[in-house]
Amino acid sequence: MQDKTVLKEEKRKQKYGRIVLVGNPNVGKSVIFGLLTGKYVTVSNYPGTTVEVSHGNLILDGKKFLLVDSPGVNSFIPMSEDERVTRDILLAERPENVVLVADSKNLKRALMLLLQLAEMGLPCLLTLNMEDEAAARGIDIDYGKLEEILGIGVVGTVAPQRKGISDLKEALLSPRRPKVETDYGELLEAYASRISDLLPDANISKRSLALMLLSGDDSMTGWVVANLDAGKIKEIEDLRDEAQAKQKEPLANIIARKRIEMSEAIVGTVVKQTDKEAGQIAQWLGKWTMHPFWGIFGLVFVLFCFYEFVGKFGAGTLVNFFEQVIFGRYLSPGIEKVVRYLIPFPFLQDFFVGQYGMFTMAVTYAVAIILPITATFFIAFGFLEDSGYLPRIAVLTNSAFSKVGLNGKAVLPMVLGLGCGTMAAMTTRILETKRERIIATFLIALAIPCSAQLGVILGMLGPYPIKVTLWWIGTLFLVLVLTGYIAAKVVPGEKADFFLELPPIRLPRLGNILMKTLGRIEWYLKEAVPLFILGTFVLFLLDKLKVLGWVERAASPVVVGFLGLPQETASVFILGFLRRDYGAAGLFQLSKQGLLTPDQIIVSIITLTLFVPCLASFFMIVKERGAKTALFMFFLITIFALLVGGGVNLLLHMLG
Repeated sequence: MQDKTVLKEEKRKQKYGRIVLVGNPNVGKSVIFGLLTGKYVTVSNYPGTTVEVSHGNLILDGKKFLLVDSPGVNSFIPMSEDERVTRDILLAERPENVVLVADSKNLKRALMLLLQLAEMGLPCLLTLNMEDEAAARGIDIDYGKLEEILGIGVVGTVAPQRKGISDLKEALLSPRRPKVETDYGELLEAYASRISDLLPDANISKRSLALMLLSGDDSMTGWVVANLDAGKIKEIEDLRDEAQAKQKEPLANIIARKRIEMSEAIVGTVVKQTDKEAGQIAQWLGKWTMHPFWGIFGLVFVLFCFYEFVGKFGAGTLVNFFEQVIFGRYLSPGIEKVVRYLIPFPFLQDFFVGQYGMFTMAVTYAVAIILPITATFFIAFGFLEDSGYLPRIAVLTNSAFSKVGLNGKAVLPMVLGLGCGTMAAMTTRILETKRERIIATFLIALAIPCSAQLGVILGMLGPYPIKVTLWWIGTLFLVLVLTGYIAAKVVPGEKADFFLELPPIRLPRLGNILMKTLGRIEWYLKEAVPLFILGTFVLFLLDKLKVLGWVERAASPVVVGFLGLPQETASVFILGFLRRDYGAAGLFQLSKQGLLTPDQIIVSIITLTLFVPCLASFFMIVKERGAKTALFMFFLITIFALLVGGGVNLLLHMLG
């Protein structure tokens, strides 16, 4: 079935002309992709990678095109898997048009990519997005002069307002090859020419391939081996070494510097900066949020607002309304009466409305308890995303992350882990080195609670003194620092440099946030709710087969004796593996029933937070890091969570 789907997709690609969207991260490329393609979109992993690439149909003047939304890049000489995939798309499939989506406020960065596209000999179109933000900053771009210099069409857009999209569609029908060319100096040009003579014809120019090889692009090894014999490979390596021997500076630095100089020269010709005051407050706010001292206060304030909205309003007000009013007063009593009236068999009655019933547990947990928390988290997270604040947290925390073998970029998957550990494990691919990806994945799986779990825990903590919350946060912080420090010493490999492009601080648009939230809620309903039902079904069977009671008794020495928790919490940890928020919801219920003391609340939420990631996250870790690494993490995290939980329990007893 899978082979047929792949074959069908390949036939569709061959039938239609191809247009590829490229651009830097955070320039609105995916928004433009959505506006051009409408509803029909497919998302699949690029062959041989875990990077997802979106495809959609586009009809222009009666002609059908396949539009490809490639991952965001800063260069076509890859520093990450995302960048390699984008380069490989251009190398493997010669598109009829490459649309470079740029941030109007940072034309120089986009021109660095355009110069490389020009070297590839690909037909292009430049889309300057976020025109409104550039105008607010007093940035005036001479489109006519820019078109004249580049030799291609230039279209201005404001994607969220759909401004310029019709002009973009019209311009897509007449792509042109850029006429701008970068001069790398007599020496490099001579060696690039000699290497070009050794290369076979490809979907991009031989000169661009030669420059990639001169830059020392290791990701080209597979293509080189597949297309050249050993003799020519040796000759190319000798030419590169010979060229490097004649230069004091690394060839890659020379090539990058020449592109920067060329980009700056073009920007100096076509861009004028006026003295408009608009946007000054946003610029000041953007700098203030990254200040090493004042920025901490901003971060604390943001986290406080996050807690109030998700922990108090979502996990408190909304959960109480859904659970006690909608379900408790109306749905649950009515459905239970109907089930017990229509179904005479006690076994089936229990299946639907018993202690581990499909409705009484699965639907109630998923919709009445978890959905309100998840929805409020997605709204708050969408606000942080669209405001441009998340990358600033990365800058602010770079120094702290450097102590655990990471850099500030790691804060992005960490923060995403507060949304979903599965998504966070996937986004660790933005980190440059395998070492960083392993450390970040381990820390996320160990000590970062997902949105629903976090929300439920915050809801549990509400009625208790603040010291209970401080115990939980303090323990997690110490665990993160300690395990991160040890992992940085143990995991082999080099630490990558920190480089991150900062989007401007902007006021998020409510419509965009709601669209993202609805999309994520749809994902939650499709992906999470079936797991709730599956988890409940497993518990139902274990209960009926008397296995659950046996597991609880077998775990009693650890759960009751070592952790100091009620025996019922054993099933909570089983639930936590099926789905983290499911386990948290079980603790929430025990807490509401008065079965947990404040000390037991501290021990249970610490142990559950540190406990093994949910089943979906585990499978994602297997996919991203490999089965051997995932199983080792699973074993290590289980032991560590129990040891920390038992240690906290012992410490609390010692402190009285």
